[in-house]
Formats: sequence, structure tokens, C-alpha cells
Amino acid sequence: MGTPSPTYHLSVRLVYSLPPQKNPLHLLLLLLVLLFWRMMVGMDPSDASFWMDFLRGMLKPVAALAVVLMAVALSFTQKLKLEGEIVYSIARAFLQLSIIGFVLQFIFTQKNAVWIILAYLFMVSVAGYTAGQRAKHVPRGKYIAGISILAGTAVTMLLLVVLNVFPLTPRYIIPVAGMMVGNAMTVTGVTMKKLREDLKVQKNLVGLSSLIALCCSLDLVVISSPLLQVETALALGATPRQATHQQVKRSLVIALSPVIDNAKTVGLISLPGAMTGLIMGGASPLEAIQLQIVVMNMLIGASTVSSISSTYLCWPAFFTKAYQLEYKVFATD
Repeated sequence: MGTPSPTYHLSVRLVYSLPPQKNPLHLLLLLLVLLFWRMMVGMDPSDASFWMDFLRGMLKPVAALAVVLMAVALSFTQKLKLEGEIVYSIARAFLQLSIIGFVLQFIFTQKNAVWIILAYLFMVSVAGYTAGQRAKHVPRGKYIAGISILAGTAVTMLLLVVLNVFPLTPRYIIPVAGMMVGNAMTVTGVTMKKLREDLKVQKNLVGLSSLIALCCSLDLVVISSPLLQVETALALGATPRQATHQQVKRSLVIALSPVIDNAKTVGLISLPGAMTGLIMGGASPLEAIQLQIVVMNMLIGASTVSSISSTYLCWPAFFTKAYQLEYKVFATD
């Protein structure tokens, strides 16, 4: 490999001088760019021509920072105290996109499918971690989210490849997988969180169940509230899956509604990213529309499979072996 360049040593020192983050993926992303810079991509960061080309390509993104400065100024004048958060988010986006640019540059030049799989698994891991954070009170939430996202996106991608919708090449598979993983991450996190919240209502109402039963026996009131359906169904011998049918259904509807609504209004309210990128890249609007239709179809398919899978995997943690609600799971907020 030769002697590491001074820029490489400087980058390493910068990484270790950064303040610790709660999310270890921040450090992993930084280390990835060092790895690809030095060992794989073949780019020498100490080469002046490399930096000149890179800086010339960054002129337009830097010019676009004007609108960010406008947002920072408005936040300051309105005393929102979001200036630091805005600057941090933009800096992080710049860093992450720069890293993924180097990574994709390398992967696109390879003909080995292993790199496609590694990139895909990395995206699924990050998505599972993020979705698990949203549903952080669900036991083993990160693992459940990761497996659910993997199942939904893998099945959808396999069907698309088998049907010859997309060729099995990094240039197609990685961007398509990224879109599916991102949407599946959102719906999976919402599904798990909503399911736990609905079941937690049972814990808060258990103290009232005996009083309600007494009132019913005295013909004082007739109760048909869905909030007590789980406890009632379990008492009558239903399995946890049968008892939570309505809660699962409600969680899935809430999580999938944004994806379905987006499909209903696509092209009417806004032009989707894939379609816009193709048009700006010089493709005809008709070609862009064809691809966007495929994208919408795959997003609905992957999101639906992932969200349903998450309910099958997470509901057992809400019950004891005796088929009773596990109240320890609902003890924290």
C-alpha cells in the first residue's frame, strides 16, 4: 500500500478528536470514508488535482448554502434557538453524502455481488437501529425492526429482479434498495410504537374492568369499548394474536396511510424525487414517469410486508407465557 499520506493521518486525528456521539454510527461513517480513501478506491487525498476537481464540483452545493443562511438568520431573529441544529444537520448531511459518494464510486466499479449485499445490509442495519429508536420501549425493538425491514425489502427486490424490472447491478439495486429501506424504516417504527401504545391502554384500564363488569351485571350500562377487547378476549380463551387483532389492524392502517396517500397524490401535488432527478438529468418525462410508477409500486409492497412482519415479531413480547399482558413492558414511557 505504501506510506499513508499526511492527509490520511490528519483525517484519523480529526476523527479521534470529535466529541463522543450517542449514536456509534456517526463514527462508523467517518471510518468508512478513511477505509475507502486509502485501501480501495485508489484516490490519493494528498494529490492536489484530486482536491481541485472536488472543490470545483462543490461550487454549486456551496452556493446553495445561501438558503441555509437565510433559515439560520430567520431562526436567530425569531429567537427559535435552532441555529446550531440547522448548521449541524447540514454539516452532517454534507459529510454523509460525501462519504456515500466515495463508497458508491467504488461499488459501481466492482462486478462482485458481495459489495451490493454489504451495502444493502449496512442500510438495513442503520434503518433497523433508527426504527428501533422510535419504538424504543418495545423489547428487542431494533432487532425486530431490522428483520422486518430486511424481509420486506428483500422479498420486494427479489420479485423485481425475477420479473426483470431492474437488472442485478449496483447502479440500479443500491438506489432502489435505499428508497425501499427508508420507507420501510418509517412505517415499521410507527407500527411498533402504535401497537405498544394501544396495548398500554389495557394496563391503564385494568383497574376499571371489575367495576365495568359489575355495572354490566346490574344492567346499568352496556360496554362495547374496543379498549377492553384484549383483556376480555384473553379471559374468554383467545390467543394473544386473536386478542390483539383490532390493535394490530389499527397500527397498520395508521403506519401505511402516509405511503398510500402519497401514491394517491403523486404527480398532482409534487413531483417525486426519482422522477425529478431523471428529468433534471436529461431523461424524457415519459421515461421518468415509467420509473416513478415502478418506484411507487415497490414502496407500497416493501412497506406493507415490513410493517406486517413487525407486528408478528413484536406482539409476543407484550404477553407472558400464560397469555396475559406483560405489564413490565408498559411500565415505562
